Amino acid sequence: MVHFYRIPQKKKKNLLGGLSINSLLIIINVVCFVLFTILISSDVKFLDYIALKPSNILQLTYVWTFITSMFMHAGFFHLFVNMISLFFIGSLIEKILGAKRYLGIYLATGLFAGLFFVLTSLIVPDNFNTYAVGASGALFGLIGLLMLLTPDLKVYVMFIPIPIKIKYAAPGILILLWIISAVGNVPIGNTAHLGGLILGLAYGFYLRKKYKNKTKFIRQQFS
Repeated sequence: MVHFYRIPQKKKKNLLGGLSINSLLIIINVVCFVLFTILISSDVKFLDYIALKPSNILQLTYVWTFITSMFMHAGFFHLFVNMISLFFIGSLIEKILGAKRYLGIYLATGLFAGLFFVLTSLIVPDNFNTYAVGASGALFGLIGLLMLLTPDLKVYVMFIPIPIKIKYAAPGILILLWIISAVGNVPIGNTAHLGGLILGLAYGFYLRKKYKNKTKFIRQQFS
């Protein structure tokens, strides 16, 4: 893979004990899920201290939940699906971008997804007093980035046995989740997903413009 940073001449000692940034993020997500679940189980009032809630943010309270909500999940299945997705998607992007850039875009898209969720709650009243948690916003940001860097990368979506190019799969997943939440009245952070996707796409456009040859080479590897 081609990295967007200059490869150092001397190999530096890995301060993470050999762990990749993506592996570390997965571990943090799992540990936080366990700790936050125990905390909320002891007293539900702690939910306001962990989950992102637009009405709280717009009153300038619990602003740190932009961060904590990214590492909390609404149940084991939610955590499992997101971490499996992060394992495959994140590992690839970290190899392409390098550790620092990968960590930066993961956090940036996760935070922007939360901000987008809060701002759109002003026009989507149902979200105003709704809690949002999970790594999905950051995940959709990574997916948006891959749509630009590796548009022909074939991925498996949910229970569909046929691989689909990510440039078609990504918007398809977003639309499918929107339909599921609308028809089944399932609480899904669709606007947060959209926010993450938007920033991921924007960063992808930036990289394609600044690193034309490198991004072209990466696209060719997955065509």
